[in-house]
Amino acid sequence: MAHKLAESLESSGGRKTPERFAILDAACSMGGHFTIDELAARLSAENRFHVSRATLYNTLRLFVAMRLVVRHRFMGATRYEVCRGGGHCHQVCTVCGAVAEVASPEVDAAVDGLRLQRFRKDGYSLYVYGVCSACQARLTRRKGVAAKKTKQQKTEQR
Repeated sequence: MAHKLAESLESSGGRKTPERFAILDAACSMGGHFTIDELAARLSAENRFHVSRATLYNTLRLFVAMRLVVRHRFMGATRYEVCRGGGHCHQVCTVCGAVAEVASPEVDAAVDGLRLQRFRKDGYSLYVYGVCSACQARLTRRKGVAAKKTKQQKTEQR
């Protein structure tokens, strides 16, 4: 990944700073979706460079433009992930906001089969919104407790 960053910076005339490479290395080590705060904490924990939030935002904006990092908006929160090429699907819980990647060869095949005019596909992201099993179980329990209370109240009123 560092080689791709160096090439992109050379071709665009950008500066090859140690901070940019440290930020990219930390992003690659995150292993999935991450926030600016999580990335800052990783850099701090690894005793790398102290970088301001402005530097992180600007660097991630640069990485997005270079297609090294993808920016997502999940349930009103911005999260990033390192580009691994191709595309992938995400399932997003609308209750707790949990995000999980889902392998979907059917979607991959459908996107690969798309014939778009005057457009080269580089990748895709698909978001499927719903309720995760943990939240569904919690909601079911609450519903059962509420029904039990209602039944008790009716019995007491008689």
